[in-house]
Formats: sequence, C-alpha cells, structure tokens
Amino acid sequence: MLEDRRLAVLRAIVEDYVSTREPVGSKALVERHALGVSSATIRNDMAVLEEEGFIAQPHTSAGRIPTDLGYRAFVDRLSGVKPLSSAERRAISDFLAGAVDLDDVMARSVRLLAQLTRQVALVQYPSLVQSAVLHIELVRLSESRVLLVLIADTGRVEQRTIDLPMPMSEDDVASLRARLVAMALGQRCAGLADHLTPLVDAAEPDERPAVAAIVATLIEATADTVEQRIVLGGTANLARYRDAFAISLEPVLEALEEQVVLLRLLGEVSGDMTVRIGHENPVEDLQGTSLVATGYGRGDSVVAGVGVVGPTHMDYPGTIASVRAVAQYLSRILDDN
Repeated sequence: MLEDRRLAVLRAIVEDYVSTREPVGSKALVERHALGVSSATIRNDMAVLEEEGFIAQPHTSAGRIPTDLGYRAFVDRLSGVKPLSSAERRAISDFLAGAVDLDDVMARSVRLLAQLTRQVALVQYPSLVQSAVLHIELVRLSESRVLLVLIADTGRVEQRTIDLPMPMSEDDVASLRARLVAMALGQRCAGLADHLTPLVDAAEPDERPAVAAIVATLIEATADTVEQRIVLGGTANLARYRDAFAISLEPVLEALEEQVVLLRLLGEVSGDMTVRIGHENPVEDLQGTSLVATGYGRGDSVVAGVGVVGPTHMDYPGTIASVRAVAQYLSRILDDN
C-alpha cells in the first residue's frame, strides 16, 4: 500500500518526468512541488518507492523515473481528470459536425484525437453486430444482377453486387425489396438470419434460389468477418518520442500497421476507460507503449472503440480527457442519426 505522502512523491515524479523527460531528483521535487517535507524525507520516500518497484534509477547518480508499476499506481489513483475547456469542446463539436458521412466522421475523429493528444489515434468503425437495420435498397442492374445496399443506424453502409442464379423482373425485385424492408427494418444485424430465413421458405419455388442468394448475401454483409476496420492516424507523432523506446521505434510502427494488432488493442474496450501500461499490453512489440481507450455507441450500447497509443510517459490525465471527449461526441453523432 502506498502511503499518502509517498503517493504524492510518486505523483510529482510522474508529472515532472512526463513534462521534462529527464530523471527526477529530490532537489527538483523540493523546488517544484509543495510536498511539505524536507529533502531528506523525500530521498527516503524515493528509496522506498524504488525498493517497491514504483520508480527506477536509469543511471548511477541520476534521478529517478517511473516504472510501469509506478504509472499504474498513478493512473489508478487519479483524483480527477481535468475537463476540457468550453472552447476546446466547442472546437471538437464544430469539427466533427462538419462531417458529410461516416467515413468523414472516422477520418476527422482520428485526425482530431491525434492532434489533441500528440499520440497515435485509433478509431474503430461502428460494429454491425451491435447495429440495427435502418434501410435496405435493392436495385436491379440487369436480368440476373442486383445491387444490395444496407444502411445501419450507426451510419455503416454495406454494398454488394449479386449475380443471381435466375433472372428477376423489375416487379420481382421491387416486391422482394418491400418484403426485406418489412422483415428487417429495425432489427439487430446480429439476428437477421433468424428474421429472414422464413422469407426464403415462403418464396415461390421458381424464385426461391434468387431470394436465397440475396438473403444469404445480406446476412454475410453483417457478419463479424467483414466489419472489422480501424482507422489510424498520427503515427508521425511517435518520432518525437524515439528515445523512449528501449531498442527502436520500428517494431512499434510495424505492429501498428497490422489491423489484427489494432483489433486486439481495442477488442476488449467497453464503455469504461481502459488504460493498459507497458507490459500490460497484449502485443509484445507494443509493450513499451501505453493504450488509453474507451467505447462509444448509441445509448447504453457500445458499438466500437476509440483510443490512443503512445509512450508510457504520456500525459495520462490530459489523454484520458481527450479520448473521453471524442468518444462522447462520436456517441452523440450516432444518436443524432
């Protein structure tokens, strides 16, 4: 257990190291922070913190730097996160409100978050599994080809061109579209198979193959295997922290280029704020970084994640505030739609 005074010393070391990126000594702590104790007492507290693994001495006769355990203690005991100013919130709202479609919302969000935090920003597209059907369009392109368009209530749009096993007239396509809309509108995408299977069973024998092909394509379009997509931005920000990585920056950059890695990072994100520090990260090449992430969605339903990746000596209070604010505005955009 960290005593209150030692926690104050640890907090001061974290804040100074994040600000200066230089090892912190007891003299600097006395000068910069009103800790209310002598330099000798601070040195004793630092010795205990080092013995317990919260700080480390990178070089002989140098000051101390926080360890992963120290950052974890700091984050777990944050008394509060400084809220963004009204001007900052208004700027976020105005910037995101100018988006013309979901792709633009994602692009703007990741660029904004990277600028706010000066870290690498990650924004996941809304999950179709957690979405509901807002609209279905079926367009006849030729006698044996149709275009299927699915629009979800989270703004996701999926399009598929379908080669039919048999010709369909304009009237047949229009009739099938009306039946699809009647049975699927407002339904959760994850349960479409149960709702649409009766449509195939009820089709006339001569049209059943075409109906089955269209229904199968619609169900496939909402499957997990096709929905996973994460937008990445701000990787150049890591260059300013190159010295923070033990070996080199290249493995970190390579890991961030892989969608499967990004999905692992955001895969377990919920509506609560998630902070994974250093070796808590599930991806080995990213264990010199920290992840700050949360979920966004409609109402109480989380449909995707948003977060940032950066060095472990990031500004955790400021980063948490920025990630939370962007997530809240993404949720508001989904609710407004």
